[in-house]
Amino acid sequence: VQIFKLLEGIDPNLRGVLLAILEEMERQQKERVTKDEFKELKEIVAELAEAQKRTAETQKRTEERLEELAKAQEKTEKRLDSLAKRVEELTQAQKRTEERLEKLAKAQEKTEKRLDSLAERVEELTAAQAKTEIELQKLAKGLKETRKMVGGLSDSVGYGLEDRAIAVLPTIIKKKFGLEPDNGFVRKFLVIDGRETELNMFGTAHKGKQKWFVVGEGKAKLSKKDVDKFLKLLDRLKVSRIITENTLPLMVTYSTRPAVQEYARDKGIEIIWSYELEQYRG
Repeated sequence: VQIFKLLEGIDPNLRGVLLAILEEMERQQKERVTKDEFKELKEIVAELAEAQKRTAETQKRTEERLEELAKAQEKTEKRLDSLAKRVEELTQAQKRTEERLEKLAKAQEKTEKRLDSLAERVEELTAAQAKTEIELQKLAKGLKETRKMVGGLSDSVGYGLEDRAIAVLPTIIKKKFGLEPDNGFVRKFLVIDGRETELNMFGTAHKGKQKWFVVGEGKAKLSKKDVDKFLKLLDRLKVSRIITENTLPLMVTYSTRPAVQEYARDKGIEIIWSYELEQYRG
């Protein structure tokens, strides 16, 4: 407005030139502003493009990361499913363990009751055993006394049988075995290898010029064990040279089984029955 006021006082031709100059200057000014703005805009656009590029790269990385995270999440979920399954299994196992523990606790309670009952029973049996041992001791004592009595009776019977046999042996060996007795027969005690040994019946005889030894044993009821014991006695007598091979072994008895009689005769022992003593005595 001020410029136009000044131009009113100037020559019209010059005023036209000045106006043209002003218009050119205004146009150039507008163009210059537009170029600067465009340049600035280009810079801004370039910056935006760069920023967009970075944003795209960031977005790509973000998407890749998101994909990785998605895969990791999937794996995590699978692990969680597996862990959940395992936890469920462990829960069930724990439940079964608790049930077993409860059963074991009940079984233990029953066992303890049985142990208490058994302990009580053992105590009762111990007391009964003590009583039984006392009774057994009494029985053993009674049995010992009975055996002593039986032994005494057996000895009495045996000695009676032996005494009868000793009295008639001279006749028996002469008539039955053809031996001539030297003297009467006796019950004799000998010491063999430092041990005292009893011979129920012992004596000597002869047949022609041969000397014979007669060794006898009396048993109320003759057994195979008695025969074996007598055979051992004869061996000891022979080893000690108290008797020789010319020996007549005799066993006098009331009773024995046929098998024992046969066994004794197979071993060279002659059996004389108690009733024969009466026959030869007559």
